[in-house]
Amino acid sequence: MLRIDSDVDIENGSIADDTRLAASLPTIELLIKKGADISIVGHLGRPEEEDKKFTLEPIAQWFGNKLKGEPELITVGKLKGWKITDKVNLIENIRFFPEEEKNPSTSSGRAFARELALLGDIYVNDAFAVSHREHASIVGVAKFLPSYAGLHLQKEVNELSKILSVPKRPLVVLIGGAKIETKLPLVERMHRVADYVLVGGEIAEQTRVLIKVQHEKIVGRKSAVLVSESNQEETDITPKSVENFCQILGLAATIVWNGPVGVINTNNDERITNNEVFEDMDIDLTPVYKKLSKMDPDATWFLHISKRMLLNGSSKNPSMKGSRLTLSEVVEVLQNV
Repeated sequence: MLRIDSDVDIENGSIADDTRLAASLPTIELLIKKGADISIVGHLGRPEEEDKKFTLEPIAQWFGNKLKGEPELITVGKLKGWKITDKVNLIENIRFFPEEEKNPSTSSGRAFARELALLGDIYVNDAFAVSHREHASIVGVAKFLPSYAGLHLQKEVNELSKILSVPKRPLVVLIGGAKIETKLPLVERMHRVADYVLVGGEIAEQTRVLIKVQHEKIVGRKSAVLVSESNQEETDITPKSVENFCQILGLAATIVWNGPVGVINTNNDERITNNEVFEDMDIDLTPVYKKLSKMDPDATWFLHISKRMLLNGSSKNPSMKGSRLTLSEVVEVLQNV
């Protein structure tokens, strides 16, 4: 059983960005080379029940193209999915089952994890982006099967370890998002490692905790925690906060970015960008732009490690456009800038 990160952008039934799927291919190819039969498990979005909008069918077609197979509908126990090749099956969106997100220590979560364990003799986790989740397909199955890290997960952990142990400084960490329970501990941890920690998104509203972190003294060096201000609608950080953040990012030798600092989806799942904000702003992104553009002289892009793009343009750099890289790619490139 191979757990991958299949949470990709689907637009009009087609995959808009296959970066996460492509990252799983080296592990899949290695397992096939070693003679394994593979059941791939993944998720898409946050469905509350089985919903065609979140089906993995486009992903089955993608794997069919990459592995030279013709996807066929199959059922494994009560799990629906696709036979991609004689060696590879893809299970339908695992989050169609409410038991997936239940704590595996509960009776229902444990029972579902045991059922998933029937998919294989060993378990391989290659889903770096969701490995912090206490879900059945992440930690539950590992209680029943011999477990290993996939090549992509191993690479991401190795790169992240370099940042924590011997980063090129100044190290700037930008943390956004709305998952308070996971992001606040990250702010506290990064304050002890980074030279600057920039905080945006909903976690910026946790003022009591953040003030405490800001006043914590780090022995042997200076470390600053900068918290953004929100606009009146509380959907984004203010232009002044963007300007302040960009000035700090321009000083960095290493940048780690995790999570958006503004709203990216409405209840109707409509994409929101900062285009209108940037059209009315006169912010100089040149320091950051110059640093990032060294990665590729022909590209002008701003980085976001999370699922969606945050910055999509600038009055001073109107050609800037979004692109996504994995954590390891960002670290590998920025540490050489």
